[in-house]
Amino acid sequence: MTQPITTPLMNVMVGAARKAAKALLRDFGEVENLQTSRKGPADFVSKADLKAERILREELQKARPHYCMTLEEGGEIEGPDKSHRWYVDPLDGTTNFLHGIPHWAVSIGLEREGQLVAGVVFQPLTNELFIAERGQGAWLNDKRMRVSARKDLKDTLLATGIPFKGRPGHAQFSQDLASVMPEVAGVRRYGSAALDLAWVAAGRFDGFWERGLSSWDIAAGIVLVREAGGLVSDLAGDQNMLGTGQILAANGAIHGAVRALVGGPAKP
Repeated sequence: MTQPITTPLMNVMVGAARKAAKALLRDFGEVENLQTSRKGPADFVSKADLKAERILREELQKARPHYCMTLEEGGEIEGPDKSHRWYVDPLDGTTNFLHGIPHWAVSIGLEREGQLVAGVVFQPLTNELFIAERGQGAWLNDKRMRVSARKDLKDTLLATGIPFKGRPGHAQFSQDLASVMPEVAGVRRYGSAALDLAWVAAGRFDGFWERGLSSWDIAAGIVLVREAGGLVSDLAGDQNMLGTGQILAANGAIHGAVRALVGGPAKP
């Protein structure tokens, strides 16, 4: 498979994602066996997640030893180069992985001087590599990605996420869904924000919104959507997605209309 962006940075990111994915694929093959064990698969998946994160951390630090890191499991690692920060999610879609559902990915984003500049989302089960670097476009394997061109909300397919058990936001989610569903062709919830954003970039979804996300969930996907020609904001229309944990990504024709439906203040 050819890789259309061959900068040293992208080579580092793709290499790290592929190496972590190999370990996850081996572990995913064991999940079905664990479903019937007395202990269950939860502890095993936690170990798989941590192992993949360790691989990513080691590979990225080997190539760029001075960069800072924000890791899902490992938290913040402060390096001497404060102008660069990795956002690393070794297994986005952990609940899917836990249940043997083949929809999960490795996600790596890079921030430079406060701007997100590169992203990789790799779905190893389908061998789909979504990559983007600022000014280099967005690519799915060897094909250029563009967001969809649909302009009429009634023709659009949107994706979203449902708050996890024990987290606030269920009332707001119900309100958002009640506002959106009568206006669009359909709404999907697949359980991986990184892949939702990658699919917006690829034109599979026309838009995606969610609240309560973490920076490592969305950093890579933001770059993918932007480089594919889409618009990304928080639900207030600002650019503080990593800070608020809110995101709306869509093609430019419908972004404003979707935000009008879901952009109200969050409720508990």
